[in-house]
Parts: sequence; C-alpha cells; structure tokens
Amino acid sequence: MKHFRPTPAGVIELKGDDGAADDPNTLVTKALDELKATVDERLKAVETKAADLDKLTKRLDDVETKVARPAVKKGAEDEPAAIEKKAFDVYLRNGKDGLGEVERKALTVSSDPGGGYLAPAEFSTEFIRDLVQFSPIRSIASVRSTGNPSVIYPRRTAITNAAWRGETQAQTGSEPAFGQLEVPVRELNTYVDVSNQLLQDSGASAEAEVRLALADDFGKKEGAAFVSGDGVLAPMGFMSDATIAYTANGHATNLSADALITLMYALPALYRNRGSWLMNGSTLATIRKLKDGQNNYLWQPSFQAGQPETILGRPVVEAVDIPDVGSGAFPIIFGDFNTGYRIVDRIGLSVLVNPYLLATTGMTRFHATRRVGGGVIAAAALRKLKMATS
Repeated sequence: MKHFRPTPAGVIELKGDDGAADDPNTLVTKALDELKATVDERLKAVETKAADLDKLTKRLDDVETKVARPAVKKGAEDEPAAIEKKAFDVYLRNGKDGLGEVERKALTVSSDPGGGYLAPAEFSTEFIRDLVQFSPIRSIASVRSTGNPSVIYPRRTAITNAAWRGETQAQTGSEPAFGQLEVPVRELNTYVDVSNQLLQDSGASAEAEVRLALADDFGKKEGAAFVSGDGVLAPMGFMSDATIAYTANGHATNLSADALITLMYALPALYRNRGSWLMNGSTLATIRKLKDGQNNYLWQPSFQAGQPETILGRPVVEAVDIPDVGSGAFPIIFGDFNTGYRIVDRIGLSVLVNPYLLATTGMTRFHATRRVGGGVIAAAALRKLKMATS
C-alpha cells in the first residue's frame, strides 16, 4: 500500500508499505491503473445486470402478447366453416370490393335478384332431445352386482313337518326341501355411426349426447325387460313370471275398487306392509276416480314433500311398461318388490369409440354394451290383478 505525505518543500513524497520512497510517477501510474481496473469491473457488473433486465422485459412483453392474443383452435382457420365465417365478416365490413378471391369462393351467393351473399349457418351445441320415459323398477327392486355370468340363490321350498304326539307315540321324521334359483346375466348391445363433421362442429357435446342417447335407450329397454321380459334373451320380467299369483278383477274392462282391496289383503302382512302399487299412468288415472262405499276416493294425494301418492295407504309407483286395462290383461301389481324381484348387474354401460372402422367415409362408430339380469326370487311377495271374472 502506498502512502502520500506532503513535505515542507511542497513536494509529495510517496512511500511504499516498507517505508521506502518510490518514484512519484511510477506510484501515480500504478494507482491510476488500480482505480481503472476497479471501475471496469463495476461497469461490467452494471452491463450484465442491464442485459438480464432487458431479457426479463422481453419475456414479459411476450407473455403479455400471448395473453392478449384471442384463443384460436388449432387448425380452425383451415376449416371450411371458419373460412366462410371469416369471409362473411370481411364482406360485411368492406363490401364486395373488399373480398379477395379465396373469400369470394367461400361465400354462398344469394338467389335474391339484388345480389349479395348468404350468411353462414351457425351450428348450435344445444341438442334437442325427445322425452324418454323410464321404468322405475330399479328404484324399488333389490339390485346386486356380480362378476359371473349368472347368480344362483339357494331357497327353501318347504319346511319341516312337526306334529303333536302323545307320551308313548313315536316321532315323525321330516326334512325341509331346498332348491336353487338361477338369475342369468343377459347382454344388450348396439352401435351407432356418427359423422365426424358433426363431432367436430359441435365440439365435445356431440359425443356426450351420443353417450346419453345410448344410456337412455338401454335404460328404457332394460326397464321394459324387468316388467315383461321372456327370460330367453332378455331378463325374466315379473309380469311374465307364472309363479306370481293373481286376483281376478271380477270384470273384464271395468276396474273394481273391491278387487284392489282383495288383492292387497291376499298378501301376507309382512309383504303387504312394505308393498307398493305398480301401474302405468292410464290405469292410475282410472283409479283416481274410484271411490269406496263412503264415497271416498281410494287414491290419496301426497301432502308432504318427498312422499308418494297412496292407494289404500300404500305408495303408488307409475311404470310406463305395465300393460293398460283390457280384457285378460294384468294392469296392476302390488307387493314388496325389494324382497320379490332381484336385478343383477354384470357391468355398467360400456361405450367403445371406434374412429378407424369407417374413417374413409368420415364416420365414427360407437359400440355400446350392457350386461344385466333379473328375476323373481320370492313370488309370494308379489301379486297381480287380472282383468277377468275368474
């Protein structure tokens, strides 16, 4: 380290760390070099920070540009509908003279003698659905799941035969009778072809609507099978099961209030107290007009939210698949469905999308499969009304 000290003669004396005097010019040059090196280092540090700041500013500018840029679906500008829409927008703002050759070709010429172009059609993502009525059997029956092609239920068909005996009489032997009830799982399937243009124009909503339509169709078909299936390809329906007893209405076409009372009390109390009436809307409308001997309607409205309507104190469930009133028909069934009827699900609704099979025709195929079984497991818990005299 160099030290500067003024001398009495006014001459600056420079000495090194060892106290020895050095040449003044040499010492000044060294000091200036050291000062310059320090300044250069600090300038480089400032320049480096400035460069980093410029990079950060540029990145922020790029982010702002991307955020401000309107979202455009990749490839949308290449779609005919997008080109037509853009061309029509140019026509509205600039007139015919402002249209380029490509834009002019994209527009549809109006048949109006005054000339002009037709506005492009707008594809709405809203689908118009037809009303689908479902059977409510799943809501009142017992539903189970299985991983097997069928389910076997052991059941007792008879009880032991105990008897009163005297002191010296021999006992009478008996054995309970047991059997098996099998509920096979059936398969319901279909497929539907949908144009790729429809799927693209409506976005994801078209595919969702296809799946919903398939679910609606399968729900309607399985509901009908639970009621009147023949047990061959479809599940066995409870209205088709001959083991369920019936009560005769007493007339082939006119519903009888007395027959409903007879039907209800023909069931054991255990099932009767948990029973529900099942019929379609047309039959329910007829029953609403029936009265007892005191001129009171058999049907009673529900005065509490969430509680069903009742007939003779028991809830009424409307099922679209139950037959209408007619000679020889069974328009009403009553009983404990949770005990009497069993639904077995193998898998839920499975939808497989195949975009390759019909790719050359611009179509996508949707395969749908549902495996479900159903059957009466306790016929004594249910009872039907037959429109007949006996």
